[in-house]
Amino acid sequence: MRSVHSNIPRLYAFSFLQMTLFPMAIITLFWKDHIGLSLTQILLLQGILSVVMVLMEYPSGYVSDRIGYRVSLSLASLLGIIGWGIYTVATSFTHVMLAEILLGTSLAFISGSDSALLYETLKQEGAEAHYSRHQGRMSGFAQGGEALGAVFAGVIYAYAALLPFILQIGVWGLALLLTRSMVEPVREIAPHAGHLKEALRTTRYAFQENKGLRYTILLNSVLGIASFYPVWLIQPYMQNGGVPLTWFGPVWSVANLTVALCALTSHRAVRYLGNRFMTILFLVLIIAGYLGLGVVGGIWGFLFYYLLTIMRGLRGPMMLNLTQAECPSANRAGILSLQSLCFRLLFVCSGPLVGKLADAVGVRQTFHYLLYAFLLILPPLVFLFLRNLPRENLD
Repeated sequence: MRSVHSNIPRLYAFSFLQMTLFPMAIITLFWKDHIGLSLTQILLLQGILSVVMVLMEYPSGYVSDRIGYRVSLSLASLLGIIGWGIYTVATSFTHVMLAEILLGTSLAFISGSDSALLYETLKQEGAEAHYSRHQGRMSGFAQGGEALGAVFAGVIYAYAALLPFILQIGVWGLALLLTRSMVEPVREIAPHAGHLKEALRTTRYAFQENKGLRYTILLNSVLGIASFYPVWLIQPYMQNGGVPLTWFGPVWSVANLTVALCALTSHRAVRYLGNRFMTILFLVLIIAGYLGLGVVGGIWGFLFYYLLTIMRGLRGPMMLNLTQAECPSANRAGILSLQSLCFRLLFVCSGPLVGKLADAVGVRQTFHYLLYAFLLILPPLVFLFLRNLPRENLD
């Protein structure tokens, strides 16, 4: 029998494949030029995708806890193959919507399951103390895959419009082979007391009974949103600032590589600074990043975006490690999915408003207003997080 230790390199490879998304850098062009979608339809698609992920986020984590992480990741890979396959024959908004629903469901089944499998694998080996290091490496491989996909996407698309989607089917086929070869760790399975009762029990534990976990989830969600808005706003920001179109691909790749490098070094930064000062560093990076994007502008204003990608890379492994430490094994994927659910709900509620604001006052001014919003929200949330963090995790 294979050792559970073999899961670790397989999870690295899965993270790389999951984010090697050849179509993503050109998907808007494909929607407009080959499917004939309007901008309104494209924005509607993003809303539908977010709603699907919100609806499926917790149920997928709950199912993962019951049927196993390996099966959940395999199901996600299969859905990825089908979803990208639909794109190769898509000719209408309905076809694209169906593909996006399947891909959103696939992402929901991955969310929480890969991190939970990593933690339970390390726990079975008595090495859960090294979780942050391995989670950072997973994040690094993921961002490396995304950077690779972005670099070559334009060239591939110019050669043949459907080729990025055909390659993506192959990528998810490799991911399926990987997940099928993983080993399910031996772990505690909670006694079944009814699906709704179990879901309510997990939610009550995360948001009512465990204050440290509650504020960890809330802070992680807001930090995630702070680094997520610029993903959708930075391209029009660069366009308005006069950045040459030829820079867009390299800028996107460098951003992902920055996240990857910072994720890889996150555990070392935590060891040197401690969780308390790392959290304060996140606050400083967000304020400086939004201040620069909102005030400086110009052709080089986008460089302040990298402060937010640095925060994103450092944040992921550290905050996930703190969440994992508070999760019982029986409901680990469910709680991690609850955390992702909070982030998705926050984006569904706030994202369209931020988009309308950008249309009304411009992207640069929107970053300026977002700076004030985060100055109001983050300091008290950081205070509550640090106040309720277990003493042994403060430094």
